[in-house]
Amino acid sequence: MKPMLARAYDSQDVVGWMMSEKLDGVRALWDGENLISRNGNVFAAPDWFKAALPTMPLDGELYIDRQMFQTTVGIVRKKNPIDAEWQRIQYKVFDAPTQPGGFEQRLAAAHAALVGNRVALLIEQTACTSKAQLDAMFADLVGKGAEGLMLRRPSSAYEQKRSDSLLKYKPFDTDEASVIGHMKGEGRLAGMVGALICLWKGKQFQVGAGMNDETRQHAPGIGAAITFGFQGLTDGGIPRFPVFVAERNYE
Repeated sequence: MKPMLARAYDSQDVVGWMMSEKLDGVRALWDGENLISRNGNVFAAPDWFKAALPTMPLDGELYIDRQMFQTTVGIVRKKNPIDAEWQRIQYKVFDAPTQPGGFEQRLAAAHAALVGNRVALLIEQTACTSKAQLDAMFADLVGKGAEGLMLRRPSSAYEQKRSDSLLKYKPFDTDEASVIGHMKGEGRLAGMVGALICLWKGKQFQVGAGMNDETRQHAPGIGAAITFGFQGLTDGGIPRFPVFVAERNYE
């Protein structure tokens, strides 16, 4: 089973669509036995966590809280899970891929399967009634530290590919780049990596903002893939104000 992936929201008419918070978590498909990453790798979740989930396949994110992405990654990518750390994790569910019917019917099936569940919770959905409501909800969530909004077309099928029926509305763009070098840190950052030299769509640029000291001490190696955020492009096609989000070593 492959995950349904979102396209970017770009002022499409989404009145009547369902809106939910875009979570700062790690995507995970539940196949009834294991939690599986976007790239098909099995997360080493504790047995008690998996035992609490229903046999119904689900789609969601392993999540702690807003702006806790790197902490979440650090927990779920361990080959030997630590129970005390996984006690912080919730599986936030937003679809049931194998259930019949459109999105609303699949959501209802997931809701019924998760009543009283101690590790999994259905993500709240709100119907979009107007562009003004959409923008107000987006501004409110982003102001509280959320990543943005996810938008789902009503009655849509679950597609195991990137789909026009699923949109992400974010305050900035994100993409992946390859690490091709390291800049040495200076001053307080002496002895650490000051910035990553990255390659993206044939363009070379540096990413230093967003890296904490632990990441600078154990920086992604040459050839590693990273996720970075940016605010549009320069006239030369270089990402503006690039910010490190995470190394893509957890999928």
